[in-house]
Amino acid sequence: MRRLLIVLAVVAVLIAGALGAYVIHREQQGADELGSTTTEYVTTEAAPKPPSPDVPWPTYGFSADRTRSVQLALRPPFRAVWKYQAGSLIEFPPSIGYGRLFFSTNAGTFTAISEKTGKYAWKYRAHRCVAASPAIGPHAHGTVYETFLNRPPCNAQNGGHGVDGEVIAFGVGHGKIHWTHTIGPSESSPLLVGNRLYVGDWNGDVWAFDANHGTVVWHRHIAHGAIKGALAYAGGRLFVGAYDGHVYCLSRTGRVIWRGSAQPRLFGTARFYSTPAVAYGRVYVGATDGKVYAFGATSGHRLWSHSTGGYVYASPAISHELVLVGSYGGKFVALDAGTGEPHWSFDAHGPISGSATVIGNVVYFATLKAPNEKNGRTYALAALTGRLLWSFPDGKYTPAVAAGRRLFLVGYGIVYGMVPKQ
Repeated sequence: MRRLLIVLAVVAVLIAGALGAYVIHREQQGADELGSTTTEYVTTEAAPKPPSPDVPWPTYGFSADRTRSVQLALRPPFRAVWKYQAGSLIEFPPSIGYGRLFFSTNAGTFTAISEKTGKYAWKYRAHRCVAASPAIGPHAHGTVYETFLNRPPCNAQNGGHGVDGEVIAFGVGHGKIHWTHTIGPSESSPLLVGNRLYVGDWNGDVWAFDANHGTVVWHRHIAHGAIKGALAYAGGRLFVGAYDGHVYCLSRTGRVIWRGSAQPRLFGTARFYSTPAVAYGRVYVGATDGKVYAFGATSGHRLWSHSTGGYVYASPAISHELVLVGSYGGKFVALDAGTGEPHWSFDAHGPISGSATVIGNVVYFATLKAPNEKNGRTYALAALTGRLLWSFPDGKYTPAVAAGRRLFLVGYGIVYGMVPKQ
């Protein structure tokens, strides 16, 4: 009996030692990875083609590479010249074209309002949940595309009977439906590149449609988890993250070119809800493990990672070789695009879920909830230094888009048309 007890004790010590070594190994694997400006980093790449004057803000993130940055001579402070009461939460920001703002509410109402006055032009009641920004293109003298989730309840899980989604193309003038197609539930803001419209869905599928007619060009099942963010496009390639912990690079024919991975975790796995931003030959994306990642756009190699202290659902904004992003931990950070090292940080005193936007040299973001306030708060910071320039007592997710001399600020259920104070 004594020998048996000794043997069991030795075995227990060995198991404890092996378990401790495994835990230490995984913790070391999960440590931040420092990047280099000598590996897959190109700061001389050509700027994306500017949008048409008729469509000054055509898509989620402003451009197909989703860098969320535009050079306009707008600076805070601002004053509101009109506001539109949407009636329920607006989670994703408007796109702007043909003199109108187009956006959806979570209650399933897709709306067009006047850019100048904020007055309602037309609505479409989908009777579905919505969590995406539309894309606008020139087809049929102006078409706006939106993706829709399942019918309520909005937290219904994928795989249930009748759980599906839609992508719909509307005429910008009166909201006439040009075409519609059933897909999996989708909160993937449509990506329009030429005559192709790309969306992802909860089934892990990516779809390519003919933007004019709605016919399916190709349909690929690529991920072992839901695709919830939008696709980005740069250099002839498509990029998207998924809930299986991977970022995918596809050709325009749907072939998977590479698959990048989040860092290993001791328990569970990281998920990518964030929409990638592509710049400097790299793909930048946030994950639910609290990290921001940089992958090589050509190779898919993980080049750096940086912890933020909370979930990173937000999509990064890219400007001045900085990656600008917030997290549920309440910190908004500017990271060096080459190395991932922090350049500055700002404590917003509230969780950040939505994405930032850079307009001129000012970065805008919002908190989900602000201390002692009913809703969140929108902040405007100097992009290079993080200095607070202005704030506004409303906001929730992605708060700002712009056109000409106007800023359009998205509150909880209100869109504000704003101009600079004189």
